[in-house]
Amino acid sequence: MTSLLLALTVSGVALAQSPAPVISVANAQDSLEGRVDRMERMLEARGEQQARMGQQLSNLQREVSELRGITEEHSHQLEQVLERQRDLYQEIERRVSEVRNGAGASASGTSSSVAVPTRDDMAAVNYSDNLSENEAYDRAIAMVLEERRYDDAIPEFRAFIESYPNSSYLGNAHYWLGQLLYSRNEYSDAQQHFSEVVDNYPDSNKRADCMLKLGIIAQNQDDNSTAERRYQQVINEYPDSTEAGMARSRLNNL
Repeated sequence: MTSLLLALTVSGVALAQSPAPVISVANAQDSLEGRVDRMERMLEARGEQQARMGQQLSNLQREVSELRGITEEHSHQLEQVLERQRDLYQEIERRVSEVRNGAGASASGTSSSVAVPTRDDMAAVNYSDNLSENEAYDRAIAMVLEERRYDDAIPEFRAFIESYPNSSYLGNAHYWLGQLLYSRNEYSDAQQHFSEVVDNYPDSNKRADCMLKLGIIAQNQDDNSTAERRYQQVINEYPDSTEAGMARSRLNNL
């Protein structure tokens, strides 16, 4: 019995002296840090991918906006070409009507100066009783619409405005002179004539285009506040016009 107790005691002491199994804290910490590093790298890669996608989306939106602006610009240019063609056809019709009415008036012994239907460019005004005024305006318009002598037309319109300050064609003369100067990038002079139409000819069918051109000139001169005001003016006063569509596009790109 004593021997058994002694054996058990020796075994217990041996067991007590045996080292217990130990889990390496350092290894566990390294494993946790490795997982955290991998997660951080995954999150960083995902963030970079999202940033690239966001940049690509932004680029696409900008390209779409630019293409829309180009399309609207071309539409406006086409509308202007068609309008000039209508002006030309109506000018021819007006001159034919003038000849016919003149012949009829001569036969009846009355004056050859009569009111005739006017074209869009003449903004629904009566044909002037002053034959020299008519001839001066016709000569300037013909240089633009028929002969394409744009540089020569500039002094013609200047002379007309100076010679006939009370003409019923004066608003249109300012518009055409502004257009000719604008095409030559003479923005300061063009601005004066466009402003004349906007401020003093509220019924002119060229007024919306003059507003738009004033906005474009201001934008070209880095005066974005004035450009924004002019574009908004076009949108407010002529919301369904081609010019309003172009103004909206330019506002979005300011």
